[in-house]
Amino acid sequence: MEVGYPVLSVIIFVPIVGGALMTLIPRYMEGLLKVVALVITLATFVLSLPLFTHFDKSTHMMQFVERKEWISQFGIQYYVGVDGISVLLILLSAITGILCVLISWNAIREKVKEFYIAILLIEGAMIGVFASLDFFLFYIFWEAMLIPMYLIIGVWGGPRRVYAAIKFFLYTLIGSVLMLVGIIVLYKKAGTFNVLQMHDLHLPYRVQMWLFWAFLAAFAVKVPMWPVHTWLPDAHTEAPTAGSVILAAILIKMGAYGFLRFMLPILPDATKDMIPLLMGLSVVAIIYGAVVCLAQTDLKRLIAYSSVSHMGFVTLGIFALNQQGLEGGILQMINHGIVTGALFLCVGIVYERTHSRQIADYGGLASVMPVYAGFFMLFTLASIGLPGLNGFIGEFLILLGAFKAKTLAAVLAATGIIIGAAYMLWLYQRVFFNEVNEKIRNLEPMEFKEAITLLILAIFVLWIGVYPNTFLSFMHPSVSHLLEQIQRATPEAAVAVNMTTEPQGIIGLLGSSGGL
Repeated sequence: MEVGYPVLSVIIFVPIVGGALMTLIPRYMEGLLKVVALVITLATFVLSLPLFTHFDKSTHMMQFVERKEWISQFGIQYYVGVDGISVLLILLSAITGILCVLISWNAIREKVKEFYIAILLIEGAMIGVFASLDFFLFYIFWEAMLIPMYLIIGVWGGPRRVYAAIKFFLYTLIGSVLMLVGIIVLYKKAGTFNVLQMHDLHLPYRVQMWLFWAFLAAFAVKVPMWPVHTWLPDAHTEAPTAGSVILAAILIKMGAYGFLRFMLPILPDATKDMIPLLMGLSVVAIIYGAVVCLAQTDLKRLIAYSSVSHMGFVTLGIFALNQQGLEGGILQMINHGIVTGALFLCVGIVYERTHSRQIADYGGLASVMPVYAGFFMLFTLASIGLPGLNGFIGEFLILLGAFKAKTLAAVLAATGIIIGAAYMLWLYQRVFFNEVNEKIRNLEPMEFKEAITLLILAIFVLWIGVYPNTFLSFMHPSVSHLLEQIQRATPEAAVAVNMTTEPQGIIGLLGSSGGL
């Protein structure tokens, strides 16, 4: 359906151009800077709504496509479009931008101008990543996110912000360099940076394996998969609340999106051969992240490690390589962005009042801030997968897909849900019940802006939980088409797979066709 304006280009460049224009506003006019940032993010969201209302759910074809020659000498194009895999992630990015501006209204008191410019630049880059259909353009947006995120952590973060920012930068940069090598190899093979044309390549098995490791390095760090996850807890803990929300809601989804958009369709044979390893790492992340949460004393660090566990479910669903698993993984990317983003917002609300993230410094908070306690309980129950809330739908589909693929992997992953319920309910009990801690007895109630940010996310928690088909219906044709692409196999690949020995140990058990 015609919209009347180039939707994708507009929502990519409105925040970027808006951030550039904000450099003209004097630094001392902080109130105006905040209002302008809010107006830009609201405009971006409103302008993105046609992606939701005009999207054709009956086809897997790219929609809202814009394609212009850019650097013709190398076949580089400005080529953007969306399908059922990317459209919801773009909408989530637009909503996240609004929430980050609202939650930072009173929290950021130094270098306000630079902070909001960084937020706008990273929003435009995030949308650009999910919309890009030219690999060169994708890489530019992928790297463009790195600089503002590095500054958000390193300038406005906590006491160890420089360490966390440098660690985030180095991990991401190393993975990105390896991905760049892979992109260049693909360009040499395909003669184009067009991602959709690369989907039709039939690369030799050996080439696929080399490219698999190059792309895995970039996407696994971003997810983050175990054992390259160690940058995430530090980055989450030291980042300001808005930075933690962006990391949780969007940035770590880009690794999983990379698996879906690039690794699975371009390198199907190598990826299928590595499924035992990938599902094994996913299960380890689920259990490891959940167990480590039980030992945390810092609110943000606990939620950060819970992200490692929840993103393990996302990758488990993706690498189940069936309709239920893939759709569950994509939906859980949205769910995790909503719920974990909301939990980080909740932590930020009380941190601004107490300047403490230690769980021991709270207690009895339910009697001091009852409305806040109600929101936190809703997001806690969504995080542990209570039926009727969004977390349940995603985890159910993922486990259903995993049971069909590798039974033992699903059984082990289910233990992560049990441990997850244990650490989240224990956290809630320590923070909101028991005797009221004197340090928090006189806390101010929630402000209107804080309540609005949590209410927006609460609506989506209930909406997806009660009627998930609103969002799942976007995915059906695109996921079916992706599975068709994955199922193709070259004769050379089949020979290579047959010559491999049966994997041993836990990875071998997860990869066995018979399960338990």
